[in-house]
Amino acid sequence: MRDFEVTAEPAGATSKSSTPRQAQNVTQYPFVIQKHAASHLHYDFRLGWNGVLKSWACAKGPSYVVADKRLAVQVEDHPMEYGGFEGIIPAGQYGGGTVMVWDQGTWEPQEGHTDVDAGLAEGQLKFIMHGSKMHGKWALIRIKEHEQKPGEKKSRWSSSTKPNWLLIKEHDEHEQPATAPALTEAQPNSAVTGRTLDQIAANEDHVWNSKETNAGPQPWFRQDEKTPADKALTSKPAAKPAATKAPIPAPKLDLTALPKELQPTFLKPQLATETESPPLAEGWLHELKLDGYRMQARKEATQVQLLTRSGIDWTDRVRAIAAEVARLPTHSLTLDGEIVVLAENGTTNFADLQASFQEGARHPLTFFCFDLLHIDGHSPRELPLIERKALLAQVLTPANPDILLISEHMTENADVMYKKACELHAEGIVSKKSAGKYTGTRTGDWLKSKCLHEQEFVIGGYTLPGKGKAGGPGLGALLLGYYDKDPKEGGHLIYAGRTGTGFNQKFATVLRKRLETAETHTPPFFNPPAAARKDAIWVRASTVAQVRFATWTADDQLRQAAFLGLREDKPASEVRREFAAPTPKTNDHKATSPSLPKQAPPPKTPARPSPASDARALPHPPIRLTHPDKILDPTSRLTKQQLADFYYAIAPRMLPHIAGRALSLVRLPNGIGGESFYQKNVSATLPPGFSSVPVPDKKTGEIHQYVSLDTVESIASLAQMSVLEVHPWGSLASNLEHPDRLVIDLDPDESLPWSTVAAAALEVRDALKRLHLTSFLKTTGGKGLHVVIPITPSLAYPEIKTWCHTFVRLLERANPKLYLTVMTKAARTNKIYLDYLRNERGATAVAPYSPRARPDPGVAVPLTWSELSTPTRPDFRIANFPDWQARLKKDPWQKLPTTAQSLPPL
Repeated sequence: MRDFEVTAEPAGATSKSSTPRQAQNVTQYPFVIQKHAASHLHYDFRLGWNGVLKSWACAKGPSYVVADKRLAVQVEDHPMEYGGFEGIIPAGQYGGGTVMVWDQGTWEPQEGHTDVDAGLAEGQLKFIMHGSKMHGKWALIRIKEHEQKPGEKKSRWSSSTKPNWLLIKEHDEHEQPATAPALTEAQPNSAVTGRTLDQIAANEDHVWNSKETNAGPQPWFRQDEKTPADKALTSKPAAKPAATKAPIPAPKLDLTALPKELQPTFLKPQLATETESPPLAEGWLHELKLDGYRMQARKEATQVQLLTRSGIDWTDRVRAIAAEVARLPTHSLTLDGEIVVLAENGTTNFADLQASFQEGARHPLTFFCFDLLHIDGHSPRELPLIERKALLAQVLTPANPDILLISEHMTENADVMYKKACELHAEGIVSKKSAGKYTGTRTGDWLKSKCLHEQEFVIGGYTLPGKGKAGGPGLGALLLGYYDKDPKEGGHLIYAGRTGTGFNQKFATVLRKRLETAETHTPPFFNPPAAARKDAIWVRASTVAQVRFATWTADDQLRQAAFLGLREDKPASEVRREFAAPTPKTNDHKATSPSLPKQAPPPKTPARPSPASDARALPHPPIRLTHPDKILDPTSRLTKQQLADFYYAIAPRMLPHIAGRALSLVRLPNGIGGESFYQKNVSATLPPGFSSVPVPDKKTGEIHQYVSLDTVESIASLAQMSVLEVHPWGSLASNLEHPDRLVIDLDPDESLPWSTVAAAALEVRDALKRLHLTSFLKTTGGKGLHVVIPITPSLAYPEIKTWCHTFVRLLERANPKLYLTVMTKAARTNKIYLDYLRNERGATAVAPYSPRARPDPGVAVPLTWSELSTPTRPDFRIANFPDWQARLKKDPWQKLPTTAQSLPPL
């Protein structure tokens, strides 16, 4: 709809194909939705087709509610280059205002609607979207023209040349009820950089200036001289223009004041000491902690080497980065930095990086440089860091920012940056003394503040997936450890626990083959406990894994560890347990590294308010809440913020029992008393940090992605969704069809006293004891009790259900006056229903520490068996959490995850 002989804006380098796209061998096409604050806020909905972006202006944006029919006014086609633009269009130019890439991805026509050109002509497009926010089936339906009636409101865009369409969500697993939070409100920020419109406007890092750039292929330019504070968190947007900057002349560098030296072949890297929180004093630089491979880039004339932190040459594995370093206009150069794969929100993704190296996955690599160690025969290492980075910025000026760029920093508001990093699910931040020299040691000049517990561990053994699978592929768990000191000096490998999650079947098969070549008859661990020895296959301590975990237990074992990838860049002999050190309180540049005891205690959990404290005094989780004061329970006046604080407090105890499992969530958007529904499938409206579990339909085999939670923050985020109950499957995702725990649900009639229910639970425990089975106990958050039996995951769900049914029938026959095993409510008077049906595929039981969706919500809490002797029923509610919060210091279920037992025949 534009005459490009008149307008100065680029027409785009692509042209329409002469061949209909449905006849070509292409099934998916790009899309972008840009949030556009021009004369009014709206959403530009753009579908890539025939070399252009077909575009519609949608005032309210898309909705997952099927009944919502959003007006979308078709506007002129845009060039494909425009789809990656996020920044400022100056006033006076077409569409002047702030533009955000709100979502992007691919789309494809729905089956039966593959003739897109015909659909555009006829006014009916039906398609499937694959974005970070937009998923599933959608439709664009053109409205038939009609004569405007008197008093009828006219669209801002309505004219004879701009057809009106309706953007409609079609029925599928992604649709949401009308009570669900609006998608545009729940996820308002950029899908590329995570920024708000205000942050994009303040940054001005990309400016569309079409009136001045019509001579070249790049329709927008960067303003790199501006580095506002939040640019340190989003150093590089994920979407880039098709063309890169042309090389520019070498900067004029004054190196006369620097000491001369021969270029070192390798320099020992400077290391950071872990701290609980970043320093807030002046004199520090704060950078985003990158989750990648530490690398030293060494250029000498035309030769470039990329060396790992231990000096291993990885040049052949990162050729694109080596080639970009070779382009830099210096003769000799040594850079210190990190090779990463960028995630969509601007943080880094170590799992994708590891897949690039281990599995050949095609993820673009980026080298973030954060220090300059040598340049053209001179050493800058004695300069203050702030001066080294200024010199580094000049050196990197000609580099392609898709491949090589500087790690931005902030000089103030470290606490704000740290909180934002955690919200983005980054690893944390690194704080460096701005006047510090580069010493190549671990000192107090560099401090790392982690959002999540994550470090390297040595693999000392593994287990097989389970009974009956010894000859099959895959892994059950990895046995992990760390050295208490250098093994050359007599150091021992200390057992730290197991991890059985984080690797898929394909990678587990590859890793097992690797470990089989390193098997040994003797354990590499120093005096491993019995729990470590059970079913263990020992291997030489030569393989290093990156592991994320919730915390350390009181007996120095990892709690809820998840495998992230292998670390080929770090020798096993260098792996130590990491402890948090105190944060420096003063700006003392002469401070040295805090001394760490050889046998330091595990990090303590943050102090919580005393039981007498108000529940509202709990620490707030580092998550985003909309309407935190919204009342979710009229009875107890529970707010969304209080629910989030409760989840955050109990999350370390809940996490081991739900992580790596498919979940069903009970959501009440309007609170208790309003409409409720179960959410099982992953959808575009979930907060950040949620993961998924692939679950095949037992009839059709179709794969459904079920919700899963793997971090403390994601549990706290349940409050944003108004989730009042969490129900996990009885099996792990890594062994989906074979449960590892059973539940016998004692559901008593209201008339029965607590003493009768408690005695019944003890009777169930004793019956299991006679079968040599250990069991555990919890309240249900209501009037009943759950008896939980951990087992080795070797039997399928139908076998498990049959065993449980037989077991409860035996109890019923022994005491038919008390027990009932059928669901008939009329027959339950003065009886306890023994519910065994929670042990079939797809059935769930409420998670430990989960609230219940009832007035004045109760909480399902693990008990010791001795607590059944109390005269009254234990009462655990969110409202009285301060009275029972101290229970979190001890775990009645501490031994449950390591209890391995098999079901005997009945």
